[in-house]
Amino acid sequence: MRTVQNAADINVVHAVAAPKSFYPRGTLKCEGSVSFRSQAARDVACLLDLDAEVRSWRCNPPALLVPGGSYVCDFLVSDVHGGETLVDAPDRQNGSSEADIKLAAERGGFSFRQTARDEVYGGTRLRNARDLLRYANYSVPLGDRLKLLAALEEHGTLTVAECLTAFSETRPIGGFASMVLNGFLEVDLDDGLIGPGTAVRRITD
Repeated sequence: MRTVQNAADINVVHAVAAPKSFYPRGTLKCEGSVSFRSQAARDVACLLDLDAEVRSWRCNPPALLVPGGSYVCDFLVSDVHGGETLVDAPDRQNGSSEADIKLAAERGGFSFRQTARDEVYGGTRLRNARDLLRYANYSVPLGDRLKLLAALEEHGTLTVAECLTAFSETRPIGGFASMVLNGFLEVDLDDGLIGPGTAVRRITD
């Protein structure tokens, strides 16, 4: 049985992390309501959305029983292998020790980790993820999607600039970003900021 605090205490702990709005607005793999404790937490969520190992994530996971009270991590992350991990952003300053949080998480059936600042802010992945997630709510019409996928099947690899010419029914940038986010296209998020010359490949099963 997972060990969490009673309902009244959970409500009090959750109220501390009252819903706030941080950029970008769109999410891809979030389940349930969206509320971020800080911009750093929002940044971690951007990376979760673009992580192929992450199946889903949610804000305000179950409160853990730790010495002195209750503790709510920033996220509960479910991976594609069936594991569940409680995750904190790098700016989280805990009143409880990391060892106490890990132990409480294990008692609840979870693992726990706090992301490192370099993991979130090193390199270009976060900046690319933010740019793409601006278009998380876009939908690409079938005609545009088929044209671009057919071109990639024929040529193997195209540049971003070449891909944008395939869109006629929707805004090219929004359509391109949507197809990356929804698993049709692959770009290297760590090689540099996405630009006209960035290589694009079709993702195949």
